[in-house]
Amino acid sequence: MKLDRNNAALVVVDVQERLMPVIHDADLVAQNLDRLVRGCHILGIPTILTEQYVKGLGATIPSLRATFGETYGYQPIEKMTFSAMGADSFAAQLGALNRKQVLIAGVESHVCVYQTVRDLVAAGFAVTLIADAMSSRTPANKEIGVKRMLADGATLSSTELALFELLVTSGTDEFRAISKLVK
Repeated sequence: MKLDRNNAALVVVDVQERLMPVIHDADLVAQNLDRLVRGCHILGIPTILTEQYVKGLGATIPSLRATFGETYGYQPIEKMTFSAMGADSFAAQLGALNRKQVLIAGVESHVCVYQTVRDLVAAGFAVTLIADAMSSRTPANKEIGVKRMLADGATLSSTELALFELLVTSGTDEFRAISKLVK
């Protein structure tokens, strides 16, 4: 499936203060999430941010909260279900975007990301995993989560691969801005 910036949305799942300190490669994941969110903003791709049980897990990490504040406005959807699709406000916001491709990133790959992907695929969305912008507490759980999502019908990508696939062409202001992000 070819990514189409006019038909794509980004979903960032549960990158929260009390969870990220125990996430494998958390700094790399946070860096790639920042690039991904900024890149999608440059390309005009809408983004949805979720937070799981804020009372227990805290808000989105400060660096990502700042990026959302600068680009889209910090307006996370709080949820109690592992799958974001279980939150009525998430399903309504995603549906209102009228996009059928979903790029997904966040934590944990084998729990909330996995269950969200499973439900998005079941609802007819074409889902692309941004593998270098997602993780779990252990590499094994990330790997198993990614394998399950691929088996369920998702496609695998990375931050840079997805941004350049969505960009399509070089020599533009968008290309220069994306190139600066990934360096």
